[in-house]
Amino acid sequence: MTAQVALQDPGFFDVLGAVDRLDSRYGSSSPEQVIDGALKYFGRRFALISSFGAESAVLLHIAAQVSKDIPVLFLDTGKLFGETKRFRNQLTEELGLTDVRSISPDQNDLQREDPKGGLWTKDTNKCCYIRKVKPLSNVLQGFEGWASGRKRFQGGVRSLLPHFEASDGRVKVNPLALWTKDDVSDYMEAHSLPRHPLVTEGFASIGCMPCTDRVADGESERAGRWRGQTKTECGIHLSLAENSRILSDK
Repeated sequence: MTAQVALQDPGFFDVLGAVDRLDSRYGSSSPEQVIDGALKYFGRRFALISSFGAESAVLLHIAAQVSKDIPVLFLDTGKLFGETKRFRNQLTEELGLTDVRSISPDQNDLQREDPKGGLWTKDTNKCCYIRKVKPLSNVLQGFEGWASGRKRFQGGVRSLLPHFEASDGRVKVNPLALWTKDDVSDYMEAHSLPRHPLVTEGFASIGCMPCTDRVADGESERAGRWRGQTKTECGIHLSLAENSRILSDK
């Protein structure tokens, strides 16, 4: 498939206008149509963000049906499970993805803020900021739209997700926003998609190793993230202003 980039003034990007135009056409469309529409609109200025976590195979498989060379950005925080990196390699090969990019924290930031690697025990928000939020913000400089696998059924701030939203001058795309848990499970079964190896060990939502716990029966799938804290998001789905406010409210 050849992406057709919308004609725009190269010196100006109307993010709210882009959200309106995309939503009016694809606001109620299938995930594949949402991704296809975003790719046609943004061309190579569109990327997917993937944690290669518990349900990541679904969005990546759908995206691969549209185009196998969509840039896929993977945040390698330095605190991930080894199983996650191996799963990334497995999915990349099985789905034929040709442009998976591993993004790492700035070594100067780590040396200055977390030289011993234990920042997560004292300030999880700052740890997430230097290991995820800042690296992603830097790499997104070359993009106008980006997609992730967030879904409404995951609850919290995700419960009202639209397919398209504006944040920090870019369009965030949520192709699976309207899908239910059953939709995800049915798709994985229908396409015989591999599951993250830690799912069978009780991990329902998988992030960095120190801040990810198993989930008990009856708990929400994200209950194991930052267990015992009020924190529910790593920050990459918050605006830079919101992240700054969180960091200053210590």
